[in-house]
Amino acid sequence: MSINSNTGSNVVSLMPRRAEMIFPALKDVEAYWEGLRGNRPIPSRGDIDPRGMQSALEYAFILERIAPGVARFRLAGMHLTDLMGMEVRGMPLTAMFTPEARAQISAALEAVCATPNVSTISLKSAGGMGRPALEAQLLLCPLKSDLGDVSRVLGCLQTKGEIGRQPRRFDVVEVSTRDLLVEAPAAAQTPVTEIPGGEDTHPRETPKAAPKAARPFLKLVSDNDA
Repeated sequence: MSINSNTGSNVVSLMPRRAEMIFPALKDVEAYWEGLRGNRPIPSRGDIDPRGMQSALEYAFILERIAPGVARFRLAGMHLTDLMGMEVRGMPLTAMFTPEARAQISAALEAVCATPNVSTISLKSAGGMGRPALEAQLLLCPLKSDLGDVSRVLGCLQTKGEIGRQPRRFDVVEVSTRDLLVEAPAAAQTPVTEIPGGEDTHPRETPKAAPKAARPFLKLVSDNDA
């Protein structure tokens, strides 16, 4: 929320809502990822079933982290192929960015896997001969591999505007992150009470009900390809 300096009234920002309307595929992919993880900090690559995000598949992709700040496409939707004018599978994520933006993308990618966090990155591609200007947003959500390390990323890249002459490469406008590992609050304790004719009881943690297990969107499947 922002404050109008002229009137002093509260003004609610419409930017997040505008982004959801312009780039709805990101919202769909993030909602699917959230449903998969349930009460866990991070879901696994093996949990992914493409049918759970059918409406956003052409914009979705899966990355494999192969070195700090470096990840390559293992699977990618057709929209990414259209942007690059070629098959992107096996290519590094940074190939879709200008040289000036690659360090920012590498840093954001490493934070997604190491912190871990979910990152939403606003992008732009400058116009030119046969290339209209493009707006875009990139979503990066961490995944665990079959070995349990955070070395996979479920992502989504959606653009607004005509693609024009390929390949299209992007600059970073803004990076927004959401940390996933938040320290749990300290357990509540019962006060010390006195038992008649006996000793004081020791403080004990208040028992908590076990959380309900989250139901995945769809049946879990494995994919040996990624």
